[in-house]
Amino acid sequence: MTEAKERTRDRISRRQVDKFEQRRAQLAESALQTLAELGYARTSLREIAQNSEFSHGVLHYYFADKVDLLTHCVRQFEEICVTRYDELVARAGTAEELRRDFAAAMAATLRADAKMHRLWYDLRNQSLFDESFRADVLEIDRRREEMIHHVVARYAELADAVEQVPQAVSYALLDGLFQQSLLRHLAGAETAAAELERAVPAVLGRLVAG
Repeated sequence: MTEAKERTRDRISRRQVDKFEQRRAQLAESALQTLAELGYARTSLREIAQNSEFSHGVLHYYFADKVDLLTHCVRQFEEICVTRYDELVARAGTAEELRRDFAAAMAATLRADAKMHRLWYDLRNQSLFDESFRADVLEIDRRREEMIHHVVARYAELADAVEQVPQAVSYALLDGLFQQSLLRHLAGAETAAAELERAVPAVLGRLVAG
């Protein structure tokens, strides 16, 4: 085979792969709402197909099983989530401004994306029992930890202070606070988001010291 033919074959192969991945992304986006509404245990590929314009056979063609689909869905959602605070970190001019805006952003995503966050915690809990989820969950959790660390590190810099605990501990504290507020929010507590917004600055202030 000539070099030109090999290049042509490679281009066709790459286009086929790209098209396949684009289709998976489209299907995952469609499935995400059903998964977020019902949760992992109550959702099957057939259930997802019934709530979308895609057939059960199409879902099976693009995803090996429900695990494959769910992890793809959550990774897709997390691609957006892990950059959520980048802009406010970049524009913050003072420690107080960053602390205020970070708290407001956490409360806002609690209100707007509660069901999506619930799906993430569902997947993380499932990984305690199902090893097939574990590698993906650990990778997503690592990226979420880094996202929080960027906020804490910038806050310490603006406050002319130093971080007092390892970044894993900072993440555990703020993520735990968020998950607790999410549970209360889903249970109907109208003040959950506002209380989270009030609590975050105090927690952030305790993670650094001048």
